[in-house]
Amino acid sequence: MKRIAIVTGASSGLGREIVRLIDGGRWPHVDEIWAVARRAERLEAVIRTTGVPVRPFCLDLRDGASFDILEAALDEEPGTTVALLVNNAGAGTFGEFALQGCAEAGNMVALLVRATVELAYRVLPHMAAGSRIINVSSVAAFIPQPKLAVYAAAKRFVLDFSRALDVELSPVGIHVTALCPKFMRTGFIEHVGDETAAAAMERGIGFERTEKVARAALSAARAGKSLCIPSADMRLLWAASHIAPYRAVLAVERHMGII
Repeated sequence: MKRIAIVTGASSGLGREIVRLIDGGRWPHVDEIWAVARRAERLEAVIRTTGVPVRPFCLDLRDGASFDILEAALDEEPGTTVALLVNNAGAGTFGEFALQGCAEAGNMVALLVRATVELAYRVLPHMAAGSRIINVSSVAAFIPQPKLAVYAAAKRFVLDFSRALDVELSPVGIHVTALCPKFMRTGFIEHVGDETAAAAMERGIGFERTEKVARAALSAARAGKSLCIPSADMRLLWAASHIAPYRAVLAVERHMGII
């Protein structure tokens, strides 16, 4: 029986690092990696540098037909088990909501919310006890974030959806991990919209190393944890978000120069 890992946003950044670690043995017994990304040339680079066989899917997950293609590919290989699904594809734009284009907000919702739900729905019938899902959320999900309103709200959806789904699936031995990193220097940060707001976020909380986040995510998923916050200071923020009033946490963020 073939065991595969499916990674979206696999051609760069966090997704590419997760593929590299799977290839290096950080995830057990994977016979093939299905790498999903929009850019064919980057997917080719993944194939050339990976020892485990990689099946590329050049897809834009904003297009609903992408999910049909992936589901059909799974249905064509009976007996294949998805050992790991990593929902990593995403986009984000900093700035005032009223000044952003409707298309930008729509892209964020499509990639962060719809794609996460659709892929979980399509892949689950091909999972078994021991399978895992990693959904990439963010520390931005902890409280509503002015100048990052749609992104933060979408990531909160990912966080809550993941933790609820983990409870539902735990009795059959499948676990879902919500990964909440700080921002990383990946393709995401190349198209930030309001660069002043993005720079303030960097000064306030800093960035995390992609490799560190990828290792933490795979370790947490293997352990069956429903939540992974790689950064110690953000674990404190997570705790504070459950204790302090929203406006008090916002005041701290303003003091830090984040918003």
